[in-house]
Amino acid sequence: MIIFGTKGYLHQLAILTMVCGWCGNPAAHTLRRRVTKFTLFFVPLFPFSTKYATQCTFCGGEQQISKEQADQLLAQHGAGPDGGHGQAPQQGFTQQPGQNPYQR
Repeated sequence: MIIFGTKGYLHQLAILTMVCGWCGNPAAHTLRRRVTKFTLFFVPLFPFSTKYATQCTFCGGEQQISKEQADQLLAQHGAGPDGGHGQAPQQGFTQQPGQNPYQR
């Protein structure tokens, strides 16, 4: 007996501020990538479907977009492929070693 199937993975790439196409409010949108992989005996082997979407955090409206549009949004908003986690600190912000940034 051979057991096979699919498994979906949802990756959040970035959080972007845009005007929503559904509600018209300027709100945060999550940029997500959904990858569906073929599994054999519950082991994911290879991806066979990749889809990109943005979802409004205000109204919950979701819009499917192409890979090129997703790459363009990431480039426009300064987020890298790691979701913008490797960004440089804000300009003018210096932190001394051992200093808690939440204390004045």
